[in-house]
Amino acid sequence: MQEEVSKRKIIHVDMDAFYASVEQMDSPALRGKPIAVGGSEVRGVVSAASYEARKFGVKSAMSGIVAKKNCPDLIFVKPRFDRYKEISKQIQKIFYDYTDLVEPLSLDEAYLDVTHNKKGNPSATLLAQEIRARIYNEVGLTASAGISINKFVAKVASDYNKPNGQKTVKPDEVISFLEALPIRKFYGVGKVTTEKMYQLGIFTGLELRDKSVAFLEKHFGKMGSYYHDVVRGIHNSPVKSSRIAKSVAAEHTFDINLSSEIFMIEKLEMIASSLEKRLKRHNVSGKTVTLKIKYSDFTQQTRSKTLPYFIADKSLILEIVKELLYQERLKNSVRLLGISMNNLNTDEKKFVVVQLKFEF
Repeated sequence: MQEEVSKRKIIHVDMDAFYASVEQMDSPALRGKPIAVGGSEVRGVVSAASYEARKFGVKSAMSGIVAKKNCPDLIFVKPRFDRYKEISKQIQKIFYDYTDLVEPLSLDEAYLDVTHNKKGNPSATLLAQEIRARIYNEVGLTASAGISINKFVAKVASDYNKPNGQKTVKPDEVISFLEALPIRKFYGVGKVTTEKMYQLGIFTGLELRDKSVAFLEKHFGKMGSYYHDVVRGIHNSPVKSSRIAKSVAAEHTFDINLSSEIFMIEKLEMIASSLEKRLKRHNVSGKTVTLKIKYSDFTQQTRSKTLPYFIADKSLILEIVKELLYQERLKNSVRLLGISMNNLNTDEKKFVVVQLKFEF
């Protein structure tokens, strides 16, 4: 099994500052300028930032106020998700010219298994170059790529020469590449985990590799075995051509913070209506309803309830959400509310999940 996995050729394609790049492509006046998609200088959160804005420390999930403070010349642009989806479909169409094993992670990135590809080209490196060139020539945007034997290493490598670059990590280079990698660059190691690893004397892949699986599981629970494996180049997850939804959600950020539950009911009814439409569009229902609350100080809280039966109706969802809302007093004024449905009745027969069992 491991021998088959080690012969895979995986490409991770990641578009460069996708939302911001689309806006700059469509509006020449924005090219070369620091822009932020989403948010504003008084409300909201940045969804994406151009590379010109990133030089000033502007990044996704940053509040618009902080972003403007970091970059006074920042230009805010309203997101156009229909346009981003349109461009994403054009890019994915290019991917499928090379392989049917395409696993989109979002609108702007995807894994491609090109072990057995439609071009009959044994070099994943050359294929990645060709794919990136086609995206630029046919769509007008730049992309970066990582190429290696598994999804983990390919994803890490795609960030190595950004923007508009690529990095190949050959089979015999995987271990040395991971050992030299700063721990904060490991996919799946977030800010909190990075700090914890620093406290344990783990700063690079080499130091992570020195730790036993028992040590890592003691300090990081179930993720310990994951860290133990990936630093050794072991990541057996195949590229899946379709993904089964695990949850469906809808949320809304308010222009003015809400301080009373009474004012929130109307908003939650609107969110529940959007969630109902999404559930019906995917033909699914769920047992677990979760209310997401983000306060004005950006702290977040979730409250959940699991039912003995599946629901998808707005009125039923809203009744559960009201119960969750009044479960305990609010800690502060609220800037965002969201509702998600988990524990879905997903019928796997409705989805096609292809899994296939090299000269880089």
